[in-house]
Amino acid sequence: MHAQAPDSPHTDSTARVLFVEDNQSLVAYVFAYLEGKGHILDAAPDGVSGLQLALENEYDVIVLDWMLPRLEGIEVLRRLRTAGSDVPVLMLTARDELDSKLTGFRNGADDYLAKPFAIAELEARIIALSLRRRGRKRTLRVGNLRYDVTTQEIYRGDRLLQLHTGCRTILEMLMRESPGIVAKERLEAAIWGDERPDRDLLRTHIYELRRRLEIDGEPKLLYTVKSVGYRLSSSDANS
Repeated sequence: MHAQAPDSPHTDSTARVLFVEDNQSLVAYVFAYLEGKGHILDAAPDGVSGLQLALENEYDVIVLDWMLPRLEGIEVLRRLRTAGSDVPVLMLTARDELDSKLTGFRNGADDYLAKPFAIAELEARIIALSLRRRGRKRTLRVGNLRYDVTTQEIYRGDRLLQLHTGCRTILEMLMRESPGIVAKERLEAAIWGDERPDRDLLRTHIYELRRRLEIDGEPKLLYTVKSVGYRLSSSDANS
């Protein structure tokens, strides 16, 4: 179940969320609230389909019910961590005993919210987990573009891209905000701080970045949003 197109604007106060829950009334309630706040949601009604979605897609946060058909939430969590996924997981359950919470945390849960819950609290926890992850995330991906922030290696598919420092700074900001728009002023501040250049050097950097990213046969990634800034997206929707 998809609440919005995956390329909807993504800001610091919104998150891509996978909600794994078999209570469809609760799913509808959560979707109606979070969708109205601009969050991007997928839903899965059981553990098996939830695990599949979690492994196939990029999410900022997974909200995972403990008691699920086909595969319990705690087993979904174990398999996610075994597969190397570091996406934050908020366990959502009627269980409120300390032992259950400790079991969840030992298996890689990041947060815990017992039912019944206040929907505003659920959103606040989702945003907190999402922001925390963006701050620590070391490998960025948009389409088949991959940037390892630790090693500074950038790949488009199997091809290693060589970028100078200014272009890497721009690319990292665009990838972290993708598919949202990053204003020209923010990009300039990230590269030059308060010492802004007299001429439009940002445009020169963008031209060079676009030239490096655009490979024959590969879809366009870098878009100009007139009079506003730039965005990096694997889809040209709303470009």
